Amino acid sequence: MRRSGDQSGGRPGSASDAVMNALPLPVMTVGADGELLFANSAAEAFLETSQRVLQRLRLEDFVPFGSPVLSLVEEVRRRRTSVSEYRVDIGGPRLGLERIVDVFASPLPEDAEVVVLMLQERTIADKMNRQLTHRAAARSVTALGAMLAHEIKNPLSGIRGAAQLLEQSAGDEDRLLTRLICDEADRIVKLVERVELFGDQRPVERGPVNVHSVLDHVKRLAQTGFARHIRILEQYDPSLPPVLANRDQLIQVVLNLVKNAAEAIGVDALEGEMVLSTAFRTGIRLQIPGSSERVSLPIEIAVRDNGPGIPPELVSELFDPFVTTKANGSGLGLALVAKIVGDHGGIVECDPAPRKTTFRILLPMSSARDGRGS
Repeated sequence: MRRSGDQSGGRPGSASDAVMNALPLPVMTVGADGELLFANSAAEAFLETSQRVLQRLRLEDFVPFGSPVLSLVEEVRRRRTSVSEYRVDIGGPRLGLERIVDVFASPLPEDAEVVVLMLQERTIADKMNRQLTHRAAARSVTALGAMLAHEIKNPLSGIRGAAQLLEQSAGDEDRLLTRLICDEADRIVKLVERVELFGDQRPVERGPVNVHSVLDHVKRLAQTGFARHIRILEQYDPSLPPVLANRDQLIQVVLNLVKNAAEAIGVDALEGEMVLSTAFRTGIRLQIPGSSERVSLPIEIAVRDNGPGIPPELVSELFDPFVTTKANGSGLGLALVAKIVGDHGGIVECDPAPRKTTFRILLPMSSARDGRGS
């Protein structure tokens, strides 16, 4: 870590740098004028900027104007003591709309004008808690789906049949009306059938699945149909182990997210771009409800688009049934995604930044027969 008067530029190499870079939490030092003197590896990843570039920037380049983080740094300098603040929103155009962190700040012993900042992101923990709410909402729709299947589909069949009988003896003008009745009845049946999927409680056969083969399959479907006008890029981790999943359902999940991304970009976009990525993330563990068992979720699949983003007021309800931003949408697509991912023991989350909206799926990996990760 660079101290006052150090001309090394904060280059890693010392024992203290090695310790800082081993920490999983973002740590950085802020100089008297707000310049970023040092950032560990976790901070580089959090800010998505290399240390070489960071050393030419200031803290205010990353956090919003008037952010509590800036006043916290000033308070540390004034009081010459450590100060902490919890659940601080540092979201903005550069870091994304929803970046909630706990902030720990301390003066550097050798130079009290230099402040050491450590951040602990709350977003992932909050999103994991939100997943339990999404699953509860999906379970409530399960009962609704079973009722709709019996109480609505059967009468609709009768209505459609009656309209078809009337169509045989109707004139041209009335035939338009009977056709409208049939089309609307079919549309309602399709909606009910989608809701019925929530009620499917049958055990799903799962096994080792290569996520890259799933993504390649979805990419081919997209580029030959609804996303032919969009450039789709790949950022894959070639060493990724297989995921424990049902291949067909995983295709359904990713295809839904890719379709949503294509619709967000729009058919008239001149520079529409989508990124499919995979990564291996350590340290993400989720406790199974009703059990003390904690499951690791190291496999990450992400779909990012450069569309306009998601309205902030919908972010917290995005995976709830019947919530949609589309004029003709049913609001069941993402709810079904949340249910399928939840049934696989994973979570799905959204970072709704404009021109950089990202949906991430975190899943458990498959295990070899001897119990080791494959």
